[in-house]
Order: sequence, then C-alpha cells, then structure tokens
Amino acid sequence: MEHIRIRPFNTKETYPEQNLDNDLCQAVRAGNTIYMRGQIGQDLETRESVGVGDVRRQTQQAMENIKMLLEEAGSKLEDIVKIVVYLTDPRYREPVYQEMGKYLKGVFPCSTGLIVDGLARPEWVVEIDATAVIPE
Repeated sequence: MEHIRIRPFNTKETYPEQNLDNDLCQAVRAGNTIYMRGQIGQDLETRESVGVGDVRRQTQQAMENIKMLLEEAGSKLEDIVKIVVYLTDPRYREPVYQEMGKYLKGVFPCSTGLIVDGLARPEWVVEIDATAVIPE
C-alpha cells in the first residue's frame, strides 16, 4: 500500500526558534485512511500564528486547516471518524466545541478532549487532531 504524504516540512522551518531538524508532514493518506498532524491556529501557507489571544479564531483556523488537508488527501470533513482536542485551559472547552461543532454538524466522530500544560508555542491554546476514513 502506498502512503501519500501531504505537505511535508522540516521542523527547522516551522520552529526556527527551536533546535529541531525533523522531517514531518501535515497528513498521511494510507489506503483510505487519513492521519493528520494536530492542527492549531497557524496558517499552513505562511506559518504565521492566527488568532493569538482568541481561542475561537484559533479553533476556526485549525478546522479550516483540517478541511483543506482532507480535501488535498481526496477526503472531506464528513469522513472524520475520530478527533482529539487538546486545550491549555478547561475554560476553553465550551467555545472550542461550539466552533468545532459548526464544522462537524451531522458527522458524529468519536472525540477525546484533554487538558494539557502547553502546546509547541505559548500562543497556541488549542490543537485538534483528526483521523478520517474514506468510504469504499
């Protein structure tokens, strides 16, 4: 089975302030399954942080990234089967799930929510990881 790697990158470019050198990608399509890197409030084209100080805007950017990556993999939001949401503050749960729910209405994925001490950059407060399966 061929693996299609979507938007490969090196961490040297994404995190120039950190001493990293890892070859990664935003998503991998393995057969009819799409595994996605956790998405945050970062523009995938410019690598700029979006919505600093605004958890709803960061959530919206993460979901737009997920939608775009799924489309690039030949999939769509309706194919999502599992999401994992990482929050840096439990008070963010309601606005994050409200915003995320706009994208996932009628999809019914399995969902796990976690509270974490921090994400890769201090300005990021929400990260959403998604897995999708394209129906045969």
